[in-house]
Parts: sequence; C-alpha cells; structure tokens
Amino acid sequence: MKEYKLIINGNNYNVVINELEDTLAEVEVNGTPYQVTIDKPIKKTSVPTVSRSPRVSAPTPKSQAAKAPSAGGATHTINSPLPGVILEVTVKEGDTVKSGQKLVVLEAMKMENNIEADRDGVVTSIKVSKGDSVLEGAPLIILN
Repeated sequence: MKEYKLIINGNNYNVVINELEDTLAEVEVNGTPYQVTIDKPIKKTSVPTVSRSPRVSAPTPKSQAAKAPSAGGATHTINSPLPGVILEVTVKEGDTVKSGQKLVVLEAMKMENNIEADRDGVVTSIKVSKGDSVLEGAPLIILN
C-alpha cells in the first residue's frame, strides 16, 4: 500500500494505492474507492511515483466498474472529449452502431454535446450512467 498527497488544479487529494495488478489498480481518493485502468502493465514490485506515474484512465467508482469486454476481436474505446455530466446514454450493450450514431449526451459548460461513434461496431461495454460526472479522456463506451 502506497500513499500519495497530490495537488491537482489547486485541489488536495489523498491517494492510496491498495492493490496493483497488471493494468488494474484499486485506489482510494480521499477515502472513496476506485478501480483504474493503466495503459501499460506494471510489475508488482514497481509502484508508480508521482513524478513518473503511468497515464491512467479517469477513475470509475468501484461500485460502477464495468467488466472487461469479450475477447472476440479488437476493441475501440469512445472517450469523453471534455469534462462534464452524462445526461443520457442512447445505446445498450449488444447494440450494433454505425459511424456518426449518437451514443451519449454530455453536458459540459452548460451545453449539451452529442458523443458519436467514430466507427461501426457493437457495444460491448458501457462505462457510464446517466448523472455520472466524467473527466476529459474518461472511457464512455467500448466497441468491438
């Protein structure tokens, strides 16, 4: 267990890394548990430091953590282009989507933004729900 005190945009965060395995980490941020996905596997003996930590996706509360997509074919993640609040998710897992189809409505800076599929595919995982706050770059939808 490693503990860090981070200051992000002037806000103080106490971050505790409870468990680290391959590309998944269980962390607590100010006492709230999250599961985060790291872009590269980390050796168990190597714990990231603040100065050289790997890029991680936006934290997802542990209670809402989605299961990994099925192994059939390459996956593609639709990420949030900016921070905001999810107003609507217009697809379900298993839906076939076309490029340009609206997947999510995101409110950011008092404006509604349609997040669209940038390719054809099948929705294998939905990482957000109506009312969720997301950060820029947070995974929203996984396509296969």
